[in-house]
Amino acid sequence: MFKEHIGKQSNKVKNIVERGAVRKFAEAIGDLHPIFIDEETGQNSRYKRNIAPPTFPRVFDYGIIQGLNLPNKGLIHGEQTYHYERPLLVGEEITCYSVIKNYFEKKGTQGEMGFLVLESFGEDEMGKLIFSSTQTAIITEAVRKVLIG
Repeated sequence: MFKEHIGKQSNKVKNIVERGAVRKFAEAIGDLHPIFIDEETGQNSRYKRNIAPPTFPRVFDYGIIQGLNLPNKGLIHGEQTYHYERPLLVGEEITCYSVIKNYFEKKGTQGEMGFLVLESFGEDEMGKLIFSSTQTAIITEAVRKVLIG
């Protein structure tokens, strides 16, 4: 269903690690560690500023992969892993994009399920990698039927 999209990359999008967004995210996940929200703690840290929680990249815009038309509803978030070269610093601008890494199907109790594996990246202004993440979206039989039409 999506095998022809393997290897396709999205357009690159600039994102800002905005202080208010980091605070709201930390509140939403229930982790109000001072390194995320307290400016004095950030200034006194080895990074000299606040950092974002490790799962914060979930809120970034990763662009659009042409031809990949996934529905807004009905997908299941299978798993996600993050790998960091260094923390995200509050106030910095990063460039994000995604690549379709793999697509495969398995028979489940509710019918055929698709597994779409996306790899996403965040780079600093010099193009140096800050983080990467791998995410698996599960496409259920019901969603597959809608997509196939």
